[in-house]
Amino acid sequence: MKTFFVYMMTNRSRVVLYIGITSSLERRVYQHQQGEIEGFTKRHNLNHLVFYESYDDPRDAIAREKQLKGWTRAKKNALVETLNPKWTDLSATLFQPARGPSPSARLRMTARGDDNGQGDDPASGNAAAL
Repeated sequence: MKTFFVYMMTNRSRVVLYIGITSSLERRVYQHQQGEIEGFTKRHNLNHLVFYESYDDPRDAIAREKQLKGWTRAKKNALVETLNPKWTDLSATLFQPARGPSPSARLRMTARGDDNGQGDDPASGNAAAL
């Protein structure tokens, strides 16, 4: 089964926040960091991965992306800070050569579908454990 990721990228000064969706987080973050994607993320040098969630169903990922894009910047910041209080670039630890589990196993940090009706609340344990 394919996994889908909703993710947030920012720049070094954290002035701009980008929310996206992908089926290959490692590839997509690499593309952002190398400036391979023309447009908004390249123009604003968004190359720090600060948040992500994984989903089994692409419809759930799309719905979450839309939900997050509708939030205020303060609410987005609070979500990032709940799981990544120092706004650390997560790609540095997620995508380094692994001695243990494969990259897909390292990225499988959320368990969708067994949230016991708690929805998208980060406190419910459905968000990435950063």
